[in-house]
Amino acid sequence: MEGATQQHFFYHGDLGRDDEKRICHFCQIRSFTTHAQFPVTIVNTEDDAVLDPHFRFVDNSILGKGVEPTKEEFLTGCECVDGEDCQYGSCTCLQDVEDDSSDDDEDEDETPYKKVIYAYHSHGMKAGHLRSKILASRHPIYECHESCACGPHCPNRVVERGRKIPLQVFRTKNRGWGVRSTVDIKKGQFIDKYMGEIITAQEANRRRAKSHIAERKDVYLFALDKFSDPESYDDRLRGPPMEVDGEFMSGPTRFVNHSCEPNMRIFARVGDHADKHLHDLALFAIRDIARGEELTFDYVDGVDDSENDALDPEKQKDMTRCLCRSRSCRGYLW
Repeated sequence: MEGATQQHFFYHGDLGRDDEKRICHFCQIRSFTTHAQFPVTIVNTEDDAVLDPHFRFVDNSILGKGVEPTKEEFLTGCECVDGEDCQYGSCTCLQDVEDDSSDDDEDEDETPYKKVIYAYHSHGMKAGHLRSKILASRHPIYECHESCACGPHCPNRVVERGRKIPLQVFRTKNRGWGVRSTVDIKKGQFIDKYMGEIITAQEANRRRAKSHIAERKDVYLFALDKFSDPESYDDRLRGPPMEVDGEFMSGPTRFVNHSCEPNMRIFARVGDHADKHLHDLALFAIRDIARGEELTFDYVDGVDDSENDALDPEKQKDMTRCLCRSRSCRGYLW
């Protein structure tokens, strides 16, 4: 680890060495637009391990072969005058939002008779944080975006504005690399997206088959299946979903470990409705997290039968053992 850091800090501030800089993890994270205010750092005080040299840090997902972006003529945005119009008017970005997202914890100074329909608090100390009812659910989050008229300061653009928390990739004692923050995080706060190469279902299956241990590959593959529907009018939602592969290119959240008692949860985030098949995977804190505490999420999050499988001695033979050591540990991942 020391040798890798010396190479960067001693030589990569100079001209030349372009090939070295392209594969340097420190150069990659310093190129992030948020680096000056919310840096990503890498530390290892446990052993001599370094990050895989084939891994590349990116601050946005990359479309892989066979994945086409939505044509510009199909992209639309709201015509709201400002953020308040979005929240209390008839914002088209929120057309699919259920009407019950406002009765759990009202904003400070919020006018009682106005119906709140989007996911975030917009006033007071909790501004920009997910509401408790959304945090306790698996509902998707609908945001305004760059095609909208409401402007960049609209309160409903939390994920679009990007990560506002400094993160540190660090070497754990027994679980490889992990991630923590160098500042306190509040319940409902957006932390970062899970990013990677967006690939077709066919390519994802090919990569699983090529992997020596399919379960290990599944740690990095996340299906964009929140809106999959065999009866959808959109053929991109009818068929097998795209998947995000973060194994060899991703952001710092690629190194977040699993826990059966996590402090974060992944939510599907939609900007333009024409891009539902390419929705974001946004990580939010589901409780207050002290600085230095390892960030975790549940890789399974109750969406399959792994909890029951973990009780079956025969199925345990083929399952991946969980190392989270939480009080509610299921013992196995899948």
